[in-house]
Amino acid sequence: MSGPKQSIDRLEDLSRRSFLQTGGMSLVGLSLLENLMISELAAAPGSSDQKNQALNRFPRMVQEYFVSRVRAQEAKTIERLDSLKTKADAEEYVRSVQKRIREAFGPNPERTPLNARITKTTDRDTYTIENVIFESRPGFLVTANLYLPKGITEPVPGVVGTCGHSHNGKAETAYQSFAQGLARKGYVVLIYDPIGQGERVQYSGDDLKSTIGAGVREHLHGGNQQFLVGENLAMWRAWDGIRALDYLLTRKEVDPKRVGVTGNSGGGTMTTWLCGVEPRWTMAAPSCFVTTFRRNMENELPADTEQCPPKVLALELDHADFLAAQAPNPVRILSKERDYFDVRGAREAYLRLKRLYKLLGKEENVSHFVGPTYHGYSQENREAMYEWFNQATGISDESKEPKLTIEKDETLWCTPKGSVADVGSKPMHVFTAERSQELAKQRKPKSGPALQSAVAETLRLKHVDGTPDYRILRNRGGKNYPLKHSITYAVETEPGIQAVVYRVSDELLYSRPPQAAGKRATLYIPHVSSDAELQEEPLLKKASQDKERVLYTCDVRGIGESLPDTTSPNSFFTPYGSDYFYAAHAVMLDDPYLGQKTFDVLRVLDWLTANGHSDIHLIGRGWGALPATFAALFSPQVKQVTLKNALTSFSEIAETEHYEWPLSTLIPNVLTAFDMPECYAELKATKGLTQIAPWGAKGADS
Repeated sequence: MSGPKQSIDRLEDLSRRSFLQTGGMSLVGLSLLENLMISELAAAPGSSDQKNQALNRFPRMVQEYFVSRVRAQEAKTIERLDSLKTKADAEEYVRSVQKRIREAFGPNPERTPLNARITKTTDRDTYTIENVIFESRPGFLVTANLYLPKGITEPVPGVVGTCGHSHNGKAETAYQSFAQGLARKGYVVLIYDPIGQGERVQYSGDDLKSTIGAGVREHLHGGNQQFLVGENLAMWRAWDGIRALDYLLTRKEVDPKRVGVTGNSGGGTMTTWLCGVEPRWTMAAPSCFVTTFRRNMENELPADTEQCPPKVLALELDHADFLAAQAPNPVRILSKERDYFDVRGAREAYLRLKRLYKLLGKEENVSHFVGPTYHGYSQENREAMYEWFNQATGISDESKEPKLTIEKDETLWCTPKGSVADVGSKPMHVFTAERSQELAKQRKPKSGPALQSAVAETLRLKHVDGTPDYRILRNRGGKNYPLKHSITYAVETEPGIQAVVYRVSDELLYSRPPQAAGKRATLYIPHVSSDAELQEEPLLKKASQDKERVLYTCDVRGIGESLPDTTSPNSFFTPYGSDYFYAAHAVMLDDPYLGQKTFDVLRVLDWLTANGHSDIHLIGRGWGALPATFAALFSPQVKQVTLKNALTSFSEIAETEHYEWPLSTLIPNVLTAFDMPECYAELKATKGLTQIAPWGAKGADS
């Protein structure tokens, strides 16, 4: 039988593995019991550990809820396409997707001087490589390689190359290969490092390496933070690509009437987004990205922050629509049979585009190639791209890849030490901090109805009349709760979602809450799990001693009883795990995850009111303190509020380099409208707010 020592050893091993998986990022406010909860969720049925595992009776609830919502949005997208009957309809559809994409991505930043400079030139047999640095924003340096064919006598086609995930960015073999292959066929190619990769690490240590992990980790860390100030990494990444095209078109060697874009994986993402936001392309070939949002959702496939643009699902956009924005220019989708980006979705995207292009009279201008191997810009996909661009430009008849010479990373460096940090580039998080400070100066302090209105709009809160229905679940004994018994009610806050409520008392119940229990109650919103925190949290022990109030706890969606077991095993607390997965989809649905959790609290308060409780002490801890705070602003039944480990302010997160709050606790555009101190001041004045040990940007480590 496993004892405390074995449990702690197992817990420490999980923590160590999670720490390594996150690239050294600490886990937010993770107590021993919360860590143990995650590891015990995986305990085999019938094992001796099972009696200690935290209750988790709805582990796929959130997944199926989001699947349902994404399917509904896809159905609307398909309905739009199916309604097209004429060429005029198709042309109007193209204009519509262009407009909706712009609404999602936001306006272009100011087109400031590129201040481009060439730092090195490398001579090769049929081309030269120029190492170029330009500024996509003032002080924000972009490193790029320009592959320039020799012997150009008149302008030739140009291509912007966008890189996928690789620690060395543009120097990655596959990305060098397509750039060099195009140059050997007569194209001028500019391939640039993505934010957080290659020479563009944004969180740079003394050794000029990323302090949090290059690529995905930097994209998530910087991108999630940007949402707070109304920015989004998809647009920041796309703007780099737009400015790369600006630079390419300054070169006299390039024909502006023949310019294309291509890239793989994360570069396939940017190729797709760039088709949507930049009208100057005349051809495109995204590789190993295009599918449908529904397939990614159903397949439980997380994607980087820049791959989850705000509002795209709410605006009824899908991957194909970004390519439709280029119609009827030539577009070839490059896929792989064995890719994790579902080739079925790529086929669906292609067929949607084919129908649109047919109405436009250019059916031959859209194509789908499926390579036989795994994810990557392998030779067969590169050759399919060469063939497509050759058809569009007429520059060559040869699609076979020529012999290539792969350069050392250092040869392609634009900076002396391979890092823009070493030459004074302004990190992205500094831009975010400055924007937060600007917004703080612009915001007018709010209280009362004005604050309620700002919170409701920012959280996208819904209003629903009536009392929610609920299930009564069977009792589970053997728990070390502060009172003898508990009964569980699954309160249906909306179709497909149950907020799991425990009524904890010395009274043994099997049915509905007693109708004569009295007006006074306490409702506790946990950090991670009511079940776990009932066994260890001092606030709950204290609340249980108040004999004038009935004690309830509530697991809102996505924690505790509905903590997801999806994406990867034990991934909930990791930056790329299940909690992030649903928070990112909530951003795309324009329905913030934190707003959904607040809605759960409000509906449970409605349920408590219907059961006779009209004087409620609302307590929230950690992550749970956020929905508790917002719900308290709206519920007249909440008379008293206590918050433990509540976030000090969103601006503190926005203005620090390193923070430890997950995307599920952040709200897009919040700092354009309000910040937490305004909410706390309102609750202090109206509901006797008590604050205990607030957490700053670094959570429990603040």
